[in-house]
Amino acid sequence: MSSNTNNPHLWLRAETKPMEHRAALTPATAKKLLDAGFKITVEESTQRIFDDKEYANVGCTIVPFQTWKTEAPADAYIVGLKELPENDDSPLHHTHVFFAHCFKNQGGWGELLHRFDAGKGTILDLEFLNDKQGRRVAAFGFMAGFAGAAVSLDVWCHQQTNPKETFGELKPFPNEQALIDYAKKRLSAAIPLNGNRYPTLMVMGALGRCGSGAVDFARKAGIPEENIIKWDMQETKRGGPFPEIIASDIFVNCIYLNQKIPPFITQQMIDGQDRKLSVICDVSCDTTNPNNPIPVYSINTTFDKPTVPVETSNPRPLDVISIDHLPTLLPRESSDMFSHDLLPTMLALRTRNQSSVWQGAEDLFKQKLALAKRSVGKFVSKL
Repeated sequence: MSSNTNNPHLWLRAETKPMEHRAALTPATAKKLLDAGFKITVEESTQRIFDDKEYANVGCTIVPFQTWKTEAPADAYIVGLKELPENDDSPLHHTHVFFAHCFKNQGGWGELLHRFDAGKGTILDLEFLNDKQGRRVAAFGFMAGFAGAAVSLDVWCHQQTNPKETFGELKPFPNEQALIDYAKKRLSAAIPLNGNRYPTLMVMGALGRCGSGAVDFARKAGIPEENIIKWDMQETKRGGPFPEIIASDIFVNCIYLNQKIPPFITQQMIDGQDRKLSVICDVSCDTTNPNNPIPVYSINTTFDKPTVPVETSNPRPLDVISIDHLPTLLPRESSDMFSHDLLPTMLALRTRNQSSVWQGAEDLFKQKLALAKRSVGKFVSKL
């Protein structure tokens, strides 16, 4: 635990994941934390949506890119969003606040936990900051669903207008309206090629934050209400697989899983001649999670290569979108929303040992580390 509890030091590291333009702390949030007595250091970044000077103007200290490993004080919280730089197995000494993607046995989970164990560091995972009711205090879910629906519709339009070409690189949009206008333009060109019919879009988990975002974008893009199929727990309680999925043009999966359930679709279903489905967007994107309910693909896609084709004996194409940072399609709005929601919890770092949110995150880290040390032979040191 940080020794500087009353006036914590937050070190906002530069993201190294390609095309990641978001920030866990925005300049506006940083200003409120500074006013509350926090110290904030911000690494220079050329890809962050917020300019370095925006942070400097509110009073943050600006330091060179990727200096947290060598320059950050031992009691500083290293704050980020996505994965730490790859091809590095050095011990990690600090307390890190980020989406670690290692508590659900994702690929590389053991190696990452080993680095924290070796350096006596700690993960306070943003994905598992929960209030007393078990609800996440801050999440990108709504914007992930919003962006997922947008990319899904774009890919579907591309299948109509350029069926022989691979879908190209995605680039972030300056604001929500620009994205909506783009989608409407794409649909106006694609719909006549589909017999003047709008696509049907099925959202799994439609009542949650992520699913609500997907439904919201579909509506704003002009998809008729009857073409938006909204499923949640009531519709799925009988258990999969669900043939209704392959009867839709687009399937957007927004289900957050922590246990194994029957798959939503199977290879046999997508090979069948009655499949209409041509686009899957797995917003949840637990590609390497053994509980993944969409077992027809095995790799994450990226902004420069947004889709992967599913191998199938059916000549009808089926493209999967499995980008694990979709909200960066609208980086400024996504960051503003997330950072605003996270602010009360960040303020609680002043009395971290009295915060059920932070204590719950620390307890979870200790549990997962203990489990990893029992499961992986390379763990030799003790908590």
